[in-house]
Amino acid sequence: MLTKIGEKFTDIFQRNMPDAYVFALILTLITAVLAFFWVEATAIQILQSWYDGFWTLLEFGMQMVLLIITGYSIALSPLVNKGIDRLTNFIKTPAQVYFFSIIIGILLSMVSYGWIVIAAVLARELALRVAGVNYPFLIACVYFSNNSWVTGLSSSIPLLLNTENNYMIEAGILTSTIPTSYTLGSILNIAMIVLYVVVTPLLMLLLIPKKGKVKELGHMLSSKNKEEEQTIAQEAADLKLPKKVLSDRLNNSMLLQLIVAILGLSYIIYHFGTKGFSLNLNIMIFIFLVLGLILHKTPIRYSISMKRASVNVSGILFQFPFYAGIMGIMTYTGLGEELALLIASVATIDTYPFFAYLLGGIVNFAIPSGGGEFAVIGPSVIEAVQNIATGATAEEMTAITSRASLSIAYGESLTNLLQPFYLLLVLPVMGAGIKIQARDVMGYLVVPFILYFILQSLMVIFVPL
Repeated sequence: MLTKIGEKFTDIFQRNMPDAYVFALILTLITAVLAFFWVEATAIQILQSWYDGFWTLLEFGMQMVLLIITGYSIALSPLVNKGIDRLTNFIKTPAQVYFFSIIIGILLSMVSYGWIVIAAVLARELALRVAGVNYPFLIACVYFSNNSWVTGLSSSIPLLLNTENNYMIEAGILTSTIPTSYTLGSILNIAMIVLYVVVTPLLMLLLIPKKGKVKELGHMLSSKNKEEEQTIAQEAADLKLPKKVLSDRLNNSMLLQLIVAILGLSYIIYHFGTKGFSLNLNIMIFIFLVLGLILHKTPIRYSISMKRASVNVSGILFQFPFYAGIMGIMTYTGLGEELALLIASVATIDTYPFFAYLLGGIVNFAIPSGGGEFAVIGPSVIEAVQNIATGATAEEMTAITSRASLSIAYGESLTNLLQPFYLLLVLPVMGAGIKIQARDVMGYLVVPFILYFILQSLMVIFVPL
């Protein structure tokens, strides 16, 4: 039954869901209209807010591009390919590919959401080696597994609340930081981790499509793309001139690349030695970069691998600014704050977790960034919750604030299943060399969204903190 429902939603999305870029354009217009009629922003205010916001994700967008191409270039190295070949001695069926990809994606994403690139690489390579894998469904599995990031070490809202002198404290909304023991270490968050680790793989196995012809990656790739992925060393050799020259010696110098790699490793050791397990996008990208230097051995081979890894990142380059523009409208016109106040006005001490969860999910369509969304709606929600809980002790208020904040985070993460912003992290890797769009993937995620919306709504209300 679940399989048939999933196939029905997939058909609906394939027929009706536009390209991810068109989705961003439509969302831009909807947000602008809401700002005009709801908060009565003038046309020039909306345009100025859109323009000002347009550039706020440039750093983040560049980080995403580098994360993808450095991670993907590692997968193109001979050593990693041999390791994946050995892995197929144990993973031989499509169901095993789906299950393994989901588990790896969940665990990696709990370290950092950017590590989903590694899971995408593994899933793609397994799909090339195991017959019968429905590739669009596998992409959906990997994308769904990334939702676990909100429970892990890179969950932006809990980390913000535990940061000294954060903007909530400076604004007088909070009097002190909130330790992660109230958020990431809470019973609620641990229960949410169990939900992802146990329920997600089982649910996706129940949703494996059975109707029609299986869309295998091997069939979707052209013969040219199949050949190119296997011949980096050969291409490097073909670039050499017939006679020995200095430029070829430098291009193929293992010593030159090794020296730079040692310098990079030295900094990585220094970073973790002085800062502890401090993991952010910048150090992750740097680690991937240094690993690529080591695995590809020579500058020319690494250059070729990076060129191939970067051919499919155009979506991030030109779509992220449009989403940043939407964030600008929400932030600078006051639309986000007004929406937060509306939701908070109908909440009670018993229902505020659900309304915070619902608000986090709704605003995520316009501000697909946990930290960015919380900056817009967090202050209004927390102030409203504190007003509702007047008379609570300091410890009780901390717990109430933590639950509201976690609820926003869980809601924000879940609606990624219905909007393709973070699919742009997965598609450049898994969609390289094939024709595939968000509409081919998103339909498989509707049933998981509905089920998780029900389960998480109950959990944020009833599971103790």
